[in-house]
Amino acid sequence: MADIFGLVLPFFGMIFLGALAARISKQPIEALGWMNIFIIYIALPALFFQLLARTPIEQLTEWRYIFGVVFSTYIVFTIMFVGALVVSRGAIAESTIQGLAAAYGNIGYMGPGLALLAFGPEAAVPVALIFCFENIVHFAVAPTMMALAGGEKASPMQLAIGVVKRIALHPFIIATAIGVVAAWAQFEPPAPIARLLEYLAQAAAPCALFAMGVTLALRPLQRMPLELAPIAALKLIVHPILCYVVLSAIGNFSEVWVFSAVLLAALPTATNVFVIAQQYGVWVQRASASVLVTTLLSVGTVTALLYLIKSGILPPDLFP
Repeated sequence: MADIFGLVLPFFGMIFLGALAARISKQPIEALGWMNIFIIYIALPALFFQLLARTPIEQLTEWRYIFGVVFSTYIVFTIMFVGALVVSRGAIAESTIQGLAAAYGNIGYMGPGLALLAFGPEAAVPVALIFCFENIVHFAVAPTMMALAGGEKASPMQLAIGVVKRIALHPFIIATAIGVVAAWAQFEPPAPIARLLEYLAQAAAPCALFAMGVTLALRPLQRMPLELAPIAALKLIVHPILCYVVLSAIGNFSEVWVFSAVLLAALPTATNVFVIAQQYGVWVQRASASVLVTTLLSVGTVTALLYLIKSGILPPDLFP
């Protein structure tokens, strides 16, 4: 158990330090602007490119794996969306945000750092694939559902163009695509560029986690909405269990790939859910609360999951 605490302490410790710094310094959340630009547009893309470019191309086209991960995520989304829709008597926009809060994990800021720390460099490929394909679907689902709710004023053509642009121009997805091309071409960057990429990649996870801690501290919980109980249960417990069962049922994937997917499924609600809620002016405070509460609870649930994995209690395949 001491090994597990040693594994998660640096990870959650960086989030805590970010929150502590935010409380002490009293800087506004806008002060994070340049750090977020560094993380989103430079450091994490460098990490994805560097790791993918070194990967054999055949590992980057595992469609059964991609299907299993995205399918399990959207089963969780559907459960929460339909439940919220029934309770709210047809409020599509609010139900969409609640569905995303239950299904959209923090796979960008938290995923790479924790998976690589837990499982080593072999986790890079599944993490990048999950990030890319889940975000492609999330970026398409959110505006489409808001259009159905009447909250998106664009025409169908403008909506489709907006979705394509949002997917195609996302820096993580661009970096992943370039990394796949580099892997296919077996391209190796010159030594000085490789060292720069290594330097940036090493900064990605600490900076992302610190920024996340600052963000959580500066968005305090105003009240505890009742909806958070099913969201937290679906996100932190049901989602990883479902992902584990689905991947075990559809293929014989490597241990690192299965456990990387399960770990990413167990991560708390992504801060992007709050951003989407803010963009459409729907369920904003409760979206912020879902990020905060699931992140705090994930200290226990993620630690427990890693213990089950590292101790060998959880087999890599339910149906060998």
